[in-house]
Amino acid sequence: MTRGYAEIAATPLGGTPSRHGDREVLAAIVFVATSGCTWQQLPTASFGLSGATAHRRFSEWSKARVWAKLHRVVLDELGARGKLDWARCAIDSVNMRALKKGDLTGPNPVDRGKYGSKIHLITERTGLPISVGISGANLHDSQALIPLVKGIPPIRSRRGRRRRKPGKLHADKGYDYPHLRRWLRGRGITHRIARKGIESSQRLGRHRWTVERTMSWLAGCRRLHRRYERKADHFLAFTSIACTLICYRRLTK
Repeated sequence: MTRGYAEIAATPLGGTPSRHGDREVLAAIVFVATSGCTWQQLPTASFGLSGATAHRRFSEWSKARVWAKLHRVVLDELGARGKLDWARCAIDSVNMRALKKGDLTGPNPVDRGKYGSKIHLITERTGLPISVGISGANLHDSQALIPLVKGIPPIRSRRGRRRRKPGKLHADKGYDYPHLRRWLRGRGITHRIARKGIESSQRLGRHRWTVERTMSWLAGCRRLHRRYERKADHFLAFTSIACTLICYRRLTK
């Protein structure tokens, strides 16, 4: 059947529409992440592509775990330049309100049961995120420690082999469980976890404040002020983009 004039005019010489370059699509996605605008609000005139196109590529890249790979590329460059300090790492989490119920959401025990998600982070000594994960808001922080430590990728070093193990790991009382201490010791990681009823979290806070500062840095990615995405991999994607931007800024200083 012969195509109509409108269909032919929509593509160059009646052929397949040209695919937008990765750089311009990435710029549009980063704009959505940092500005907090919706995909429909993306200024087409500035980026040369529609919000629907940017969202489609965002979904493709999220499914292919491109954002985690991009984070690792930046971490590798930081490690090769000797800008990662593995001596004292820290772990913590932050709650995010979920406006729409979706994967990996749950009732927030400290917010009247409103649904939300948690972002879990491990940072190196200066606060750069080296491992990130998400969960429902009702997941206890202690359950995220082992997956996060296992999730640290092998990162390049200035000299020698790749590294993926902290020297020490600092944590608050939410991680004070014997099986976690044993697990860390078994992997040669010195634990610095505040003990319930014995040690003050403030005492260990002089080393943990860096991860708390990193949590505030995540707010620079305005898309993370609330969880808008129903799909967990999309929420994790924006979290990974935020972590990558934090690391990239250190790289370009």
